[in-house]
Amino acid sequence: MANIASAKKRIRSTNRKTIVNKNRISKIRTFEKKVEEAITEGNHELAMSALKAVQPELMAGVNKGVIHKSTMSRKISRYNSRIKHLK
Repeated sequence: MANIASAKKRIRSTNRKTIVNKNRISKIRTFEKKVEEAITEGNHELAMSALKAVQPELMAGVNKGVIHKSTMSRKISRYNSRIKHLK
């Protein structure tokens, strides 16, 4: 356990940031699940609208430092290719 005041403060601030980041990741995963469900149903229009909804959420995650930029690009690319094959 930390004894120094600054170390105690870092623990408190890290715990707050961890909670916020978990909430952000959870929100992104919820949007991703909607895309996955639309793809498994085979509904092209629903999948496209879900993809358009998930893109800003992924970008916000990148801007907030929750996910890496390459991860976001890879996910969007894979979703696009899977949706394209639904036609």
